[in-house]
Amino acid sequence: MSARTKARKRALDILFQSDIRGDALGVTLAAEAKRAASEPSREASWLYAREIVDGVIDNQDEIDEQITTFAKDWSLARMPAVDRALLRMAVWEILYNDEVPTAVVIDEAVELAKEFSTDDSGAFVHGVLARIARSS
Repeated sequence: MSARTKARKRALDILFQSDIRGDALGVTLAAEAKRAASEPSREASWLYAREIVDGVIDNQDEIDEQITTFAKDWSLARMPAVDRALLRMAVWEILYNDEVPTAVVIDEAVELAKEFSTDDSGAFVHGVLARIARSS
């Protein structure tokens, strides 16, 4: 598994935890940073996970607006928390990270949705991200 794939899983975990617990994303990120400091062997995945989460924090209003616009008939509140976290992470990568090809971002998000969310989440995440990618 690549370092970026591991980082995406870490970022997903941080975004999901923050959402479920109702904590500010910065608080959850700080707690994870403290834990990461004691795990030097996972530093490569931590750095990109932090970049993703920082990016979501910095651009959350625009990211959420994109998701709401392109998630036909779905509000953010109605989505499963895992899907919401995955979409936020992937939309940041599509809109703000030119280093990763959009197709890779979408594929990774769909795989994570299949692994961690509902049976229908893979197709839902793919549809939303594909519409966002076409519009950007």
